[in-house]
Amino acid sequence: MASSSWGHMAEVDTGTDQRQNEEIEAMAAIYGEEWCVIDDCAKIFCIRISDDIDNPKWTLCLQVMLPNEYPGTAPPVYQLNAPWLKGQERTDLSNSLEEIYMQNIGESILYLWVEKIRDVLIQKSQMTEPGPDVKKKTEEEDAECEDDILSPCPPVKALNLGSSENQAGAATRMVEREELPPIDHGVPITDRRSTFQAHLAPVVCLKQVKTVLAKLYENKKIASATHNIYAYRIYCEDKQTFLQDYEDDGETAAGGRLLHLMENGLLFFLRF
Repeated sequence: MASSSWGHMAEVDTGTDQRQNEEIEAMAAIYGEEWCVIDDCAKIFCIRISDDIDNPKWTLCLQVMLPNEYPGTAPPVYQLNAPWLKGQERTDLSNSLEEIYMQNIGESILYLWVEKIRDVLIQKSQMTEPGPDVKKKTEEEDAECEDDILSPCPPVKALNLGSSENQAGAATRMVEREELPPIDHGVPITDRRSTFQAHLAPVVCLKQVKTVLAKLYENKKIASATHNIYAYRIYCEDKQTFLQDYEDDGETAAGGRLLHLMENGLLFFLRF
């Protein structure tokens, strides 16, 4: 009986360690230099959070220690470090973080905590220094070529090789088609003067990533879009590591945030 209980505890510990490691890896990928490892063995980390990456007005450091029971039955032990954070403001922010934990018991919550803190800093910046309205530069014309927007489409059918003289070229195209994973095209969403569309494909190797990107860029609307953001994350089972990368295309930290909780997939997000 004792050995059975010990085995069960070992399985739980292994599962918890894996979830913690996956979350830590995701946080490092999303936040880059903002994420800092203080003590890897003790699972102590720190992240610098600001209202604006390029021109920060308000900054706060969140330090966390992940106990063995997290995320299953215990929250992270945390500390909020900022010289301006005092009194009711500190209490309110702590209550918000604890409420997020209570609403997500058993789940990974570091990302939710960081983005909640960032939202608070942004609100504080807007309330304390409203500033003059910033004249936005025109980033794009109104959507004109709606025909060029990719629509949700059914899976590609097998090619008909046709006559013998076309068989060589058709065979080449078939090989290329077989290497191209299915691409799901999201429904375009228009907000004010910008239109957004997401494209998603399952990928298991870097070659497939390049093939999918090349296929998407064949569409002239995508090729000329204001911003093309993408991220991919592939689990290499033989090495037990992740192969990942992203492209922000001028949208600060956008590509890195797409990596959050991704596995064996490519997400391409365009704005035009």
